Amino acid sequence: MKPLQSTRWIAIAATSLGLAGCVTLFPKTVPAQLYRFQVAAPNTAPAPDPGAVISISRAPTSFARGAESDQILTATGDQVAYISGARWVAPAASLFDEAESQAFDQSASRVRLARRGELVNAPVNLRLDVGAFEARYLDGPTAPPTVVVRIRAIITRTADRKVLAVRNFESLKPASDNRVGPIVAGFDAALSDALDQIVSWTDAQAQSPTASVPNQP
Repeated sequence: MKPLQSTRWIAIAATSLGLAGCVTLFPKTVPAQLYRFQVAAPNTAPAPDPGAVISISRAPTSFARGAESDQILTATGDQVAYISGARWVAPAASLFDEAESQAFDQSASRVRLARRGELVNAPVNLRLDVGAFEARYLDGPTAPPTVVVRIRAIITRTADRKVLAVRNFESLKPASDNRVGPIVAGFDAALSDALDQIVSWTDAQAQSPTASVPNQP
């Protein structure tokens, strides 16, 4: 019996070693390259006097379906796809909110966004609806795409929720090459341009928060 038992344990050990060896043979997954937004400072003008700063509240951002995740969205005609092997470091919707705050913080406008949980008497509320955030292949799938960022901004009066102003913003920035790096740079340029426009417009609208401002195209 003893020789049989020894043979059995040797067989079990050999099987275990064989399985362990098989694990190392499975192909390894190539990690995706991660990217974050790099938003340029809107301008270099002197910051306003702290006493002239107007705090506004910010409503949750509505983000384009399909583009809100950490995947980089592209479009060719009526077909959409994600760039393989590349992702945003966090969901695009979250990175957008960070970029929006950064744009207002770096600007020389008199408007600042109230932080989450911050108790302020904000006279107006700003809501941004991101309708498009993608790289579009307008000249075929091999040509460099154009990054399209389209945002609808709505300002309402806090006291009665009356809409004071509405405007659509759009920025189109062509990528210099059909590679991930230049495409990401196109996203940065388009987002920076769109947010720069929004900061300037919000600053102008918030100067008289009690006045009814006509809707703008």
